[in-house]
This record gives sequence, C-alpha cells and structure tokens, in this order.
Amino acid sequence: ILPVIIPALFLGALFYDFLNSELPPGIDQPLKLRFFHSLLITTMISGKILEKLGICSDLSLLRVVLDGIPPRRDSKLLIKDLKVDEVPLRIYQPKQPPTGKRRGILYFHGGAGTFGSIRAFERICRYIAKKCNSVVVSVGYRLSPEHPYPGQYFDCLNATLYFMRNLEEYHVDPALIIVSGDSCGANFATVICQILLNKRDLPKVRAQVLLYPGLQGLDFHLPSYQQNASVPILFRKLVIYFCFRYLNKEPSVLEDVLQNCHVPESMKRKYKKWISADIIPDKFKIRGYVPQKSTSYKPEVHEAVKELLAITFSPLLAEDSIICQLPESYIVTCEFDVLRDDGLLYKKRLEDNGVQVTWYHSESGFHGILAFFGYGIFSFSSGKKIMDSTVNYINSL
Repeated sequence: ILPVIIPALFLGALFYDFLNSELPPGIDQPLKLRFFHSLLITTMISGKILEKLGICSDLSLLRVVLDGIPPRRDSKLLIKDLKVDEVPLRIYQPKQPPTGKRRGILYFHGGAGTFGSIRAFERICRYIAKKCNSVVVSVGYRLSPEHPYPGQYFDCLNATLYFMRNLEEYHVDPALIIVSGDSCGANFATVICQILLNKRDLPKVRAQVLLYPGLQGLDFHLPSYQQNASVPILFRKLVIYFCFRYLNKEPSVLEDVLQNCHVPESMKRKYKKWISADIIPDKFKIRGYVPQKSTSYKPEVHEAVKELLAITFSPLLAEDSIICQLPESYIVTCEFDVLRDDGLLYKKRLEDNGVQVTWYHSESGFHGILAFFGYGIFSFSSGKKIMDSTVNYINSL
C-alpha cells in the first residue's frame, strides 16, 4: 500500500504547492525549489498521519528526513564526537598539523529549535573547517518540545563555555573565536554573544556570523513578511507555527499573533525606533509592500505567547548599552526570505552603535537554502555563493 500512498501524497503536495506558494521572478532555480517544497509538505502530512495512527510524532519523521544523507569520510579532517553536560558536540579539525594557532568557530544549526542536527549541517561545518583552516565546533543542542525552551540557549552556552575553557587542547587562538549559526541558530549565536559580555574571565569573541537570522517576535508585518508570505520554504504562517511548536504553545491564537495583537501599545511605541518598516531601506519595499493598519492589542494573546517578546527570543530588543559592546559582525540576508528584515534591522542597530558590520545580501536566495549545500546537483548556486562569501569573511579576520 505504501508504494501507492507516498506518490499520491507527493502529487497532492505538488498540487497544493502550485495553488498556495509563490515563486517570484529572480528566485534561484524555482522548479528545483518547488520539488523540494513539495517533498517537505509530503513529509509534514505523512508525519501527521503517522501521529494519528500512534506510530510516531510528526516531528520525528520531519527530523529523520531533514537529517539528509551523511557524507563520505573526509581524509583531510579529524572529526571527534563528545558530550558536554549531555549536549552532543562534533569537533572538526584539519588533519594537517597547525603552523600556528587556529581560529575556533562555534556553529549552531537552524531548524526552529525543533528539528535539525549536527548531521544535517555536516557539509557546511566540514567546508568551513577546510576552507578556513579552522577548528569548528558543531553544537547538537537538545530540541523542543522534549527539551523545553529556553533549554536550547543553555545548551549552546554550556558548549561555548566548554570550548572557550579548552582552547589549548584544540590549538585555538583565544583572540580568534567566532560564534556563528543559521536561522534560529543565528538567533542563539546572537544571544550567546550578548550573554558573554558579562563573562569577563573568558576570551572576547572576535566576530559573530549570522546567516539569515530570526531575531524578533514583535512585528510579523515587516515588508519581508508580507512580500515573502507564500515563498517556499518558509511561509509566514509556518514561522508562527514553528514558534508555537518551539515554545510548546497551543496554536489557537496563531491568527492573532500574525496580526501583531500580542504586542501592547506601549511596547510598540517603545521599540518602533528599532523594529519598524520605516527603518527598512525603500529599495526593499518595492516588491508589493502595503503598510499595515493598526490592530488592537489583546491581553489574553499577549499572556499566551509573551515569550515571543523576551530578549532571549527577540535579541533585537536588547538595549543600546548591550549592542554597542558586541563584536564585529557578518550578516547574510536573502531577498526571498520572510526573515530578511530581521537581519537588515539588526545590521542597522549594530552600525548605529558603532559596531562594524559586513553584510552579504543574496539577491536570489530564500530561507533555508544552506540546508541543500554540498549535495551536488541538488544544491542551489546562491547557497554556494553565500558559503564562499562567509568563508572569505572568516579568512579576513
């Protein structure tokens, strides 16, 4: 029966994709993207069916599929697995003996805090370790909902503290520590860099590398949220859906959160100087942005999802006294990504506070494009360009 059901589900997902998704002109390899998006929809529907049948949770299937295919052994790298406070780490070191001390790069993977793994981002970490002649530590923080929010931040922090206290063992220069991540992993990297400002006994972070970061839960009507609301792989509604899964919340107030009804008027006024469509450069508003009409605040919605507005979830809300102390930063944004404007707003905040920012904007990229990196014909050319730009930046430090 499976040989019939799975193709039928895929065809249904493909039909759904044609009806509901938008592939704007200029997006990288649209047919390939449509195929992968249909696979994702098929996986999510199959997961729901298996959950109803009591076989496994929907997230279990999604995690297995998104783990990808493990790459072959790499003769140029020493790869070591270990656990620190129950958190899995994978450490990549070039086999060639170091001529001097190397850079140390912490990498926090994406996946909305509910999926993703060390294995899923193996190709990215290997590439950085080899191209940058660096030690890369990939952190397998434990996932929600089994390990509730904000446990992921503690896992990332503990992994960072372990690495910073054992730099000698890995021949890492304490002046060349880089904290990095993609998507929600970039959110973790941002928060960790803010927390480390209080750790005077540790080396200072040299740079933070943030690849299409998600940095705020205050405004889901920024231009990029409107323009890319139906662009694969991350629909606007899917952002809120996975936020709710991550925070272990019921989806009953999802529509209200989409309309920003969870934000008190006083908070909107306070943070308008940092999070507002008015701050986004006009060239990013050309593609169909319509200013949002004011929506009424609903206290019960705020109470249900107030974690969205915490500094851990929304590090864009950190005070200037914190932002001005942060290390040099590298930020990647993608034109066809709902989270694009989070990166643009953080770039502006850092620059306004005197922090040096190197910015790479992928004109044809979309959210999650790096998940396909290193898969040959299944990869996207924009993803390779993002990785090469990132490597060039790291090598410039």
